Amino acid sequence: MAARTALAPAKVNLFLHVGPAEADGYHPLASLVTFADFGDRVSVRPAGRLSLAMEGPFAGGLEEAGDNLILKALRDLGRVAGIGDPPLAVNLDKRLPVAAGLGGGSSDAGAALRLARDALGLDLDDGALAALAAGVGADGPMCLHARPAWAAGRGGSLTFEPRLPPLAAVLINPGVASPTGEIYGAYDAGPVRSADRPPPPPAWTAAAVIGWLAGLRNDLEAPAVRRAPLIAGALEAAAGLAGARLARMSGSGATVFALFDTPGDAAAGAARIAADRPGWWIRPTILGS
Repeated sequence: MAARTALAPAKVNLFLHVGPAEADGYHPLASLVTFADFGDRVSVRPAGRLSLAMEGPFAGGLEEAGDNLILKALRDLGRVAGIGDPPLAVNLDKRLPVAAGLGGGSSDAGAALRLARDALGLDLDDGALAALAAGVGADGPMCLHARPAWAAGRGGSLTFEPRLPPLAAVLINPGVASPTGEIYGAYDAGPVRSADRPPPPPAWTAAAVIGWLAGLRNDLEAPAVRRAPLIAGALEAAAGLAGARLARMSGSGATVFALFDTPGDAAAGAARIAADRPGWWIRPTILGS
């Protein structure tokens, strides 16, 4: 059987409101998430045993971090399906930065779960896969579905939002890691906000959505900037691009995004900042395409 391959797209939090930690240490949140047309690529093929090979520009960083969410998710899948470790050879082409606020590891695990289910003919629906994806982290269910959605609770309570229009954007990572646990710890040490969900935008046009987002926030942005000042430089550079309508950090960082009226404006902005900052990771994209 030929290998099956899927995109594991980058996740972007268009806003992220975070409440105080609960007794178990987890934080409630409210967010509107969407997904880029760019990401890692995951492939699976039948094999004698479960294995994972990695390649791509950010594979080395993932190996050093010991991050193995794909194998965790697939072992959990095999346990639930009663088959033991799925007999699959998995290949990850790692094209997203690590610890970047883009849900890369969760998206990789979600893609692997879908591919493994189909390759092995398992009788598990997307709801069952989402429950498994929750085992890799709060981003797991949203990244498994990879659809625009309102997220609440710890991130696994999802309401899909088909009205969200495609948004032209540039993703910018200044080359620093932003570990989620450390950022939440820094957030807890400062002023804590609430996980309030705002009313929806007045209209679901790109212009109306961008204007609405400007009044919202990412509560993890300030603590991430305190930990890694280069994020502030990325935000400033993004906001200063011609045609940029909004600049904000995604998730726990360190990736920031800028929104534009047109894909052409986004491509021009990406080219400009790439010329100014050749060591940064920069990608024009369409969010929600």
